[in-house]
Amino acid sequence: MLALLATALLYALHQDFWFWREARPLVFGFLPIGLFYHAAYTVATSGLLWVLVRSHWPAHLETTAHHEATKTNEVHDDRLYKKSSCAS
Repeated sequence: MLALLATALLYALHQDFWFWREARPLVFGFLPIGLFYHAAYTVATSGLLWVLVRSHWPAHLETTAHHEATKTNEVHDDRLYKKSSCAS
């Protein structure tokens, strides 16, 4: 429930109509407030997405995918990723 509220809050805060008409004040003396707001919003959104992935990711899908890959011998071979000796 908290994750849903945090997502809804960030969604609502994305509609920043309060900085549309004025570029002042300048943050750090050169950065318009609207641009700074969107940079801070991006950092906050990235943090929320990190928390959501860490806390709500369905781990059973990861274990199932790994189990299926090892069961069907689809394990990656390092030789496939080495450069070919053929000149092209």
